[in-house]
Amino acid sequence: MSAEVNAAVAVAHRTEWAFVLAATVRVTRDLDVAEECVQDAYAQALGTWGEKGIPVKPGAWLTTVARRRALELLRHQDAAHRTMPKLVTDVLAEPEIVEPDEVPDDRLRLIFTCCHPSLPQEAQVALSLRLLCGLSTAETARAFLVSEPTMAARITRAKKKIAHARIPYLVPAGGELSQRIDAVLTVVHLIYSTGHTAPVGDQLLRVDLCERALDLARMLHTLLPDDPSVAALLSLILLTNARGATRVDDEGHLQLLADQDRSRWDRAAIAEGLSLIGHSLRCGRPSRWSVMAAIAAVHAESPSWEHTDWAELVGLYDLLIQYWPSPVVALNRAAAVGLAHGPEAGLAALDELGDNPQLSTYGYLAAARADFLRRLGRHDDARTAYEEALMLTENAVERRFLASRIEELDW
Repeated sequence: MSAEVNAAVAVAHRTEWAFVLAATVRVTRDLDVAEECVQDAYAQALGTWGEKGIPVKPGAWLTTVARRRALELLRHQDAAHRTMPKLVTDVLAEPEIVEPDEVPDDRLRLIFTCCHPSLPQEAQVALSLRLLCGLSTAETARAFLVSEPTMAARITRAKKKIAHARIPYLVPAGGELSQRIDAVLTVVHLIYSTGHTAPVGDQLLRVDLCERALDLARMLHTLLPDDPSVAALLSLILLTNARGATRVDDEGHLQLLADQDRSRWDRAAIAEGLSLIGHSLRCGRPSRWSVMAAIAAVHAESPSWEHTDWAELVGLYDLLIQYWPSPVVALNRAAAVGLAHGPEAGLAALDELGDNPQLSTYGYLAAARADFLRRLGRHDDARTAYEEALMLTENAVERRFLASRIEELDW
């Protein structure tokens, strides 16, 4: 089996999984069966592409194979009659070759299915991350700061609930849509966050996930152009993603925001993001999405690290905590306090979070403490904190950065 085929299948998994799965669910009416069929299609690709060559459109090839496999399973098991209707009500037919661009809403249908109000919100988001991105249970667990067994049980329960409740596979209309939009926005944001800083692996960014989240945010904005929260989420992703090219240097080393070449930021994306957040704030009351976008806008508009308005950022984080009382938000606020009022103040704010169980295994808390301790000249304490952060970090790029900080303390 050639390395070229392995690489092509890996790329197709990262970039096409969501489309292939969403299209296959139309046939299976069952999420577990759809996942099985899609996995079979990827396994078949490893052999077939080696013999016949890599197809011009891998996503369309995988979708056709997965859907045919689904139809075969349903026919052999007589499942078409026993399970109808679970997720959709269209009549089973021989699946045609499907192009991703022909059914742009399939992924949105899958998200809204997973975000049905009968599911707990944590399950909605976790299941959508798993199905839309093809993330492993371990990666999904890291995104939620929970254990892998807890996440596995959560996903299993959510799938069973969807099947037993016969939750429809569609984008809801009217009032029902507005009731479910925040959970959908949370899904898209977590997809982006997972791609923005990959929990594990050799790369800091998973560009495929960032692009997938951006695509989904644009789709939502097309569907709901007057929704200020949707506009704010798209703004947040655009403004944050505009810095993507400068987050690592040419050798793959992490570049902190203070060290990034701002002339290389995507100014077109920043302009679009600023326009969207302005529209969002004019059209409705603030939401956590608009406050987060406003925070990203402060960074995007700052000509340099030294000219960043950290006092304004502290105020925005104070507002964000009112809308979203998250321990990670509190951590980001504490870091902003240290940059606005000095490392002693930042360290004191971080120490207030030390007993939070959700942050006990979160490497960024230890890394933030280490940075403030280093700035204060408390090198022994900083080394201990950096070592703790290193122990809690699985991304190779971040690990190299933390190791370099430890080495610098020894100079």
